[in-house]
Amino acid sequence: MKSRKRIALVAHDQRKGDLVSWVKYNADRLSDHELYGTGTTGKIISDKCALDVYRLKSGPLGGDQQLGAMIANGELDILIFFWDPMTTQPHDVDVKALLRMSVLYNIPVACNRSSADFIISSSLFNEEYDPLIKDYSKYINREA
Repeated sequence: MKSRKRIALVAHDQRKGDLVSWVKYNADRLSDHELYGTGTTGKIISDKCALDVYRLKSGPLGGDQQLGAMIANGELDILIFFWDPMTTQPHDVDVKALLRMSVLYNIPVACNRSSADFIISSSLFNEEYDPLIKDYSKYINREA
């Protein structure tokens, strides 16, 4: 993981305002990094926070899966995903898969403002970092 991080910014509808508020507060620190966002979230952050955000598809239309693929391909370093625990989402399985990829490939994940604050205030945020990736070769090579 290089010092310039590739960061995904994602939020469910009821949490978009919270994420925009967090991004505005941290815009100076985030501006030094590559930002990615799904659909509407990426557009809102770009418009309201004056930051360049690479926009992917909307979450329910495949954006969550695009982010999962980026994680699996080593193209994403941090996931900031303010998800709504009180509302059922039509793409809950995609959200679960995205969070699974984050754990599988050992990237930092923030699901709320407190965890996002801890990540962005870490001394590792602007430094190179070599995350340990679990060796799954025994799993892959097991006999059926």
